[in-house]
Amino acid sequence: MRDTPFKVLFLCTANSARSILAEAILRREGGARFEAYSAGSQPRGEVHPFALDLLAREGHDISKLRSKSWDEFADGDGESDLDFIFTVCDAAGAEVCPVWPGQPLSTHWGIPDPAALGENEAEQRLAFVQAYRTLSDRIKAMIALPDLSIDKQSLKRHFQDIATL
Repeated sequence: MRDTPFKVLFLCTANSARSILAEAILRREGGARFEAYSAGSQPRGEVHPFALDLLAREGHDISKLRSKSWDEFADGDGESDLDFIFTVCDAAGAEVCPVWPGQPLSTHWGIPDPAALGENEAEQRLAFVQAYRTLSDRIKAMIALPDLSIDKQSLKRHFQDIATL
């Protein structure tokens, strides 16, 4: 059994919606077994208000959520080495990522951008709920895996299977 938490980074281009939702979900659901973070390649600088509203309604602590650059996690100080990286938007999945310290296992869990969906506020809020539910299902499936210390190839297959939920 591992004595330190797994460090997980969720990436999206703007770090304002999907990656923020995933960070909040894993922080709550993962307990002491995980440390959750999110970042973006081109951070918007603010979290989407619909994401904050949804997370607050779902009972998440939103006080520390902020839109930030992935540069904060690519410093190579050894203490911030990541175990897993999940790209949650198609743009981030196709971008050239930094060379991450510690060579974390990276997997793509693409989710449609809820901020870009819907003709009106009600439809857009529904898109946020759908993104939240999909991410929640995937994160709960990841947490339920009995051994996250198995070989990287097997674990990557498990993570890719979870991406279909």
